[in-house]
Amino acid sequence: MTAALLALDPLYAAGVHWAQLVIAVIKVVVVFGVLLVSVMLMIWFERKVISDMQARIGPNRAGPFGILQTVADGVKLFFKEDLIPERADRFVFKLAPYLSLVPAFVAFSIVPVGGDVTVAHHTFELQLADPPIGILLLLAMSSVSVYGMMLAGWSSGSKYPLLGSVRASAQMVSYEAALGMTVIMTVLLAGTLSTRGIVDSQSHTFFASWNLIRTGIVPFVIFLVAVTAEINRPPFDLVEAEQELVGGFHTEYSSIRFALFFLAEFMNTITMSAVIVTLFLGGPDGPRFHVVTWLWPILWFLGKTIIFLFVYVWLRAALPRLRYDQLMDLGWKVLIPLSLAWTLVVAAVLVGSWWGVGIIAALVVAAGLLIRAVRVGVIRREELGEEGFA
Repeated sequence: MTAALLALDPLYAAGVHWAQLVIAVIKVVVVFGVLLVSVMLMIWFERKVISDMQARIGPNRAGPFGILQTVADGVKLFFKEDLIPERADRFVFKLAPYLSLVPAFVAFSIVPVGGDVTVAHHTFELQLADPPIGILLLLAMSSVSVYGMMLAGWSSGSKYPLLGSVRASAQMVSYEAALGMTVIMTVLLAGTLSTRGIVDSQSHTFFASWNLIRTGIVPFVIFLVAVTAEINRPPFDLVEAEQELVGGFHTEYSSIRFALFFLAEFMNTITMSAVIVTLFLGGPDGPRFHVVTWLWPILWFLGKTIIFLFVYVWLRAALPRLRYDQLMDLGWKVLIPLSLAWTLVVAAVLVGSWWGVGIIAALVVAAGLLIRAVRVGVIRREELGEEGFA
């Protein structure tokens, strides 16, 4: 069994020796460094794009085109005084920022960013790790990351951060179910829990075999909305609602711990953009030319990921924040029923075309009955309201 698992990665096909361990350590360091630099560039990119949309200049002092402004802000925060509230649980208060940061890095470690590369007679994948249960690891990390926000608000010993942490936990529960359903569809189509296997299952025909097309686009939209809520990006950033909660779960944080939460937020944005590309857009799949063949998959992956990063910036600049009841209604009344119904359709179609037809017919009948029941309930509430007012 161990040999079979090792054989999944060409680096360990001949066993594990000191050279393989050195390569693995180098991959960890490189991935972590690239993620940190990517976060720095993402913050600069977001500030620049939003400033252009609002006819402003944006950062333009530190470095060429203001690209080093994020470094300057990070240095400033690092040397600020680190304050801990008197009533705070000191250990949990200090631990919470790292509980938000580590899951984002672990989730990115299973994302394939390219094909196979050979260096010094050692062939390895441009992917930090490819466990056979990679998708389960991804879902686990997306669930664990909320603990950082929840514990940060609870350990502060203040009421407004606590409200922000309660919102974070409720928001995660509301959208995790829809997110999991859409992931199940990609797993059903690929027949594997490995992210590399999911990418390989989409590489038969450029674009036509991507899960975006094979699942019917709707799961992709559901996943994009659910993931945006999971990482607390606007318009779903209710856990940081400044107008209501001062600053949200991190109100009592300062200095480098305050910076770690924003580092985790932007790292999560990059990670989930890469995950969307992996699950629905073929990952590094794309036309390859005969010049520097190993580079083209990386360029395709970067291009697709940057598109989604721009979409997140665009959403932040264009949409107002939802009310909390709208957030809950979207999750429980729209995304979860729609994702469940679409999962049944995809599974039925994989079993047989007539099964798919039968499930679709049953879902149409069920949707009609549900809509009718909701309409009757609304009419009765209106009648009772009028009678009570009279």
